[in-house]
Amino acid sequence: MGKFHLEMFGESAPVLDRIIEAYGFSSKLMLAQHFEMASSSLAGRYKRDNFPADLVVRCVAETGANLEWLATGQGKMFDDEELDVLRLPKFKIIDGEQFNAGMAMFDKVLFKQGVPFPKEPIMVQDGQDYYIVDRQFGEVYDGKWLVKIDGKVSIRELTRMPMQRVRVSGVGMAFDCELKDLEIIGRVVKGIEDY
Repeated sequence: MGKFHLEMFGESAPVLDRIIEAYGFSSKLMLAQHFEMASSSLAGRYKRDNFPADLVVRCVAETGANLEWLATGQGKMFDDEELDVLRLPKFKIIDGEQFNAGMAMFDKVLFKQGVPFPKEPIMVQDGQDYYIVDRQFGEVYDGKWLVKIDGKVSIRELTRMPMQRVRVSGVGMAFDCELKDLEIIGRVVKGIEDY
């Protein structure tokens, strides 16, 4: 990386927006949660005319994003963009709760050819198993899904039944319920399971 001019004063919003893009987040709230700061603190950062150096450095360290691109918008987001790597937010499920666990990288070549890439992917770790989950989906159909049941998050196998009902299996005893009784978070599009 060569030298470039860095303006320490001026609009911070474009820099913060590029940080959100580098992490692959879809909202400012996701960024605030990742940095463990109040959303009002992040809103203050957007209004100040100071370069958010601390957030930029952390973003470079955690995502590998190009410093020049983050700071100025010039160049490529990642120096290794020719690699087909998907960078996505990572979460862990612990005792039915979903916790932010940084970022993960996944080689796109591992996806089935001819199938569109997930539109809003995240990686979810459940014990020793890892799942790529697409939070943007249409109709719920048979397969593995990230769901919330009575406030607890888990990966479950859903089987559609008539009358907007589903059979839920995968952990413990299977049961039937109405689709509206579940909070569907996303569809599992890829799994790496430990046997």
